[in-house]
Amino acid sequence: MRDVSVALLQLSAGPNIGACVTAAAGRCAAALEAAGEIVVLPENYWGIASAEVKRGIAVDLSRAGQSLLISPFLALSASFPGSWILLGGLPERPASGDPAAERGLLYNTLVVLHAGRIVAHYRKIHRFDADLPNGVSLRESATTAGGERPVVIHTPLASIGLSICYDLRFPSLYRALAEAGAELIVAPSAFTVETGLDHWEVLLRARALDTQCYVLAPALHGRHSETRQSFGHSMVVDPWGTVIAHSSGGDSTVVARLEREVLQGVRARLPILRHQILPGGPRADSIDLRGVT
Repeated sequence: MRDVSVALLQLSAGPNIGACVTAAAGRCAAALEAAGEIVVLPENYWGIASAEVKRGIAVDLSRAGQSLLISPFLALSASFPGSWILLGGLPERPASGDPAAERGLLYNTLVVLHAGRIVAHYRKIHRFDADLPNGVSLRESATTAGGERPVVIHTPLASIGLSICYDLRFPSLYRALAEAGAELIVAPSAFTVETGLDHWEVLLRARALDTQCYVLAPALHGRHSETRQSFGHSMVVDPWGTVIAHSSGGDSTVVARLEREVLQGVRARLPILRHQILPGGPRADSIDLRGVT
């Protein structure tokens, strides 16, 4: 890892997908122009939609240039070839023959863009099936298949572990990312207000402490419907578990400078990654993108 400038976009979202994507792309462009080397968008940056609408707009990654959800960001990526754009979670259409396709399910997929093309992606492993204190029941597994492999991408800037929202609650996934060499981990989210109030910051700081990584967590905010509201509070946590940057509220951009010396110092003083004894848990796919131009 070297010192790197990052920007997290905190966005609102609703049913007007075109408007959401246009707003997100505009904010992404501004972050890139301000020298953001890594720009991360939240889960559902593209909008909040019914299962039927999601199936209609789901992205075939082999034809991403034709997708409203990705094409504006591919153009930005081509215009800023030194930067990395992480689209925090979008509906992906599985290939024919994939068991998910046969069951009528989509994937919730984080897509990594660099130099005008998709260079990696991660399918959210843990689906959010929960009964909230306000009486609302959410069942992500009804429409979404789970991914199977953790993913770490090794870039010239840093080694980046990929996760999405509900993954935060599963330390074994984050341990796999750390074991595969992650130096920073992204956690783009659409956390509910009911869970966010008590758990959001605690989980982010815990995962940073577990892995001795920087954790980058851009989030949706605001009310999406009568029964659904996202918590916001985007933040960056350093490897010591300290919140070093956070959203001031509303639509906003959280900017931080991640320092190699901080990461190395924490790991040298308290080398938990070397001290860990108990094995087990998933192993991450390790994708070397350091030679990508």
